[in-house]
Amino acid sequence: MTEVLSQDEIDQLLTAISAGDTEPEDFRPVNDTRKIKIYDFKRPDKFSKEQIRTVSIMHETFARLTTNSLSGQLRSMVHVHVASVDQLTYEEFIRSIPTPTTLAVINMDPLKGNAILEIDPAVTFSIIDRLFGGTGEGTKVQRELTDIENSVIEGVIVRILANMREAWTQVIDLRPRLGQIETNPQFAQIVPPSEMVVLVTLETKVGDEEGMMNFCIPYITIEPIISKLSSQFWFSSVRRSSTTQYLGVLKDKLSTVDMDIVAELGSIVVPVRDVLNLRVGDTIRLSNVKVGDPLTLSVGDQKKFLCQAGVIGKKMAVQILKKLDDSIPEEFEELTTEGEDL
Repeated sequence: MTEVLSQDEIDQLLTAISAGDTEPEDFRPVNDTRKIKIYDFKRPDKFSKEQIRTVSIMHETFARLTTNSLSGQLRSMVHVHVASVDQLTYEEFIRSIPTPTTLAVINMDPLKGNAILEIDPAVTFSIIDRLFGGTGEGTKVQRELTDIENSVIEGVIVRILANMREAWTQVIDLRPRLGQIETNPQFAQIVPPSEMVVLVTLETKVGDEEGMMNFCIPYITIEPIISKLSSQFWFSSVRRSSTTQYLGVLKDKLSTVDMDIVAELGSIVVPVRDVLNLRVGDTIRLSNVKVGDPLTLSVGDQKKFLCQAGVIGKKMAVQILKKLDDSIPEEFEELTTEGEDL
């Protein structure tokens, strides 16, 4: 606890200093335990650590889906995983990528604005070579894509964007669309240079070729859903979607299960000797049912409906009158069951 000096102690200390009775060594500096963090107003951090972590989790799913889709499309071993997620200015991102490269401008509908998907030239040419029937070797010459190569890589990017939509499902129904492909970063100015962006860097390996795939999302684009980029919202959304998915699967499976439906005319208690003496033509009087009373329709061993017996053509049938816990509907629904010919 910090010691507080009284006024007399302060006066004595000042007098001692003035008289020269106190040496400078007697004064010990006070240790400041406060943690000071340098804040650059030109480069403010707009994403919290939790939001960065959530973005990383989302794109780990994206990386896994992309690994599977590209492996199937290229018929080759492809591995994609999240290397890092950082926040920086758009100018820093543009300066960090080579020229020429593959820059896909992505429309982030329903979010406003665009994002950038940058694919390293080594990965781009490896994918193109594989789709053209080659072994997947990259090119050592830095050059722009031809028209045919540009068309091929567009198809690959469209498949990648489908994976992105699925990875973002827990946060928003994203519908990313490919705008255009640029090779010069200076021609892809989607936001001002000083604007903050979140950069997802994915290490990509196609066969023996390795490179980076960068997904750059401006803050102004992702701002409307920034509150949803939290671990609590993410995991609660995952549980809700999983529960809904499992319920749908259960309903589909149960809808094909056969159930016995029985229309019960009535019941009566009789001694065993009377049952043994029953003969053809005997009449059994049901004590708890009157003529015209509705019958009970059971599904399995549960009594569910009241119904009325009748015939449709030469088949026995029942007409549902009422659900046991509902009022009688205005229009009766007919339920026809298989039976013996009359």
